[in-house]
Amino acid sequence: MLTVKAIEKSYEGEPLLNGVSFDVHPSETICLLGPSGSGKSTLLRIIAGLEESEGGEVLWNGRSLADTPAHQRRFGLMFQDYALFPHRNVSENIAFGLRMQKLPPQEIQTRVDSALETINMAGFAHRKVTELSGGEQQRVALARALAPNPRLLMLDEPLGALDRTLREQLSQELRRILHQSKVPAIYVTHDQEEAFAIADRLLLLHHGVILQSGPPHDFYHHPRNVWVAKFFGLGNLVKGTIVAHSPLQVKTHLGLIHPSCDQDPQPIGAEATLLFRPTQASQSPQEMKNRITGRVFDQVFQNGRYHITLQINEQVPDFHVLLTHPVEIGADLAVAYQPADVLCLQNDFGEI
Repeated sequence: MLTVKAIEKSYEGEPLLNGVSFDVHPSETICLLGPSGSGKSTLLRIIAGLEESEGGEVLWNGRSLADTPAHQRRFGLMFQDYALFPHRNVSENIAFGLRMQKLPPQEIQTRVDSALETINMAGFAHRKVTELSGGEQQRVALARALAPNPRLLMLDEPLGALDRTLREQLSQELRRILHQSKVPAIYVTHDQEEAFAIADRLLLLHHGVILQSGPPHDFYHHPRNVWVAKFFGLGNLVKGTIVAHSPLQVKTHLGLIHPSCDQDPQPIGAEATLLFRPTQASQSPQEMKNRITGRVFDQVFQNGRYHITLQINEQVPDFHVLLTHPVEIGADLAVAYQPADVLCLQNDFGEI
């Protein structure tokens, strides 16, 4: 098991990683997610032994790797540019690391054949890599990283050079291959959809710390604070003031709202931010709580639903809901939320 313990690193005199700690368990795929410049790739390089930290340590099964050079850590690496050898065919590319280990020719061939089966490219052994598509090259690079049987696989934005449609297809394929290989993996990306598709567990890195960690559904249902909700685009965020507890009530420019709260609410008079999920809105009768009325400004049909933009007032000019049926542009529309579908978030960690 990999243990990353209190890693510190600065860049140009400013802290980049500030006491980052986490574990990677056997057969687990974790995803390091965060905006550009959050330190994801630097952290990966420190784990790989390609860069030194300024504090903390990296351990494998409780043993420090401080004195273990990168080539002896038995960690596989895969990068965005694939780094395939253009003058070698598919089989030769996959076999390269195995030859560096001076394995017997028969074992090399067996591992190459197995790797090609894993990536569903058994008939491509003698093809030139320059004749492959971007997605096929990506799978060959993955096979090359897996062939030496690494005890940990690290992937740094491996799908970043591909178009969105191909990324969506290959993210599912990557998840299957990683689970089938049972090799623990650290996957670095800035793409939320990619992370949700691949990871068993997400680590969200921001300002040099892991702001939230857990399975993907936790980020959707229980974002830790306003920054997390904004980063994932989870819904409408509306500011207000807490005016009562038991039940919790928040005064906003939408009116008096009855939300739920994952954490202990702030005292009466404190500012709060409410998260309204577009998927939870329903057209409402007059007597329902959390009733919001606005004028339909726009609607777009996408993925089987109508994405409605409401204009409510000057303070809340755009409010988004999803409905199963169309509405008329310019019409008044009333929607409502159950208290459980409005989350009161902490305002810590500032703006995105």
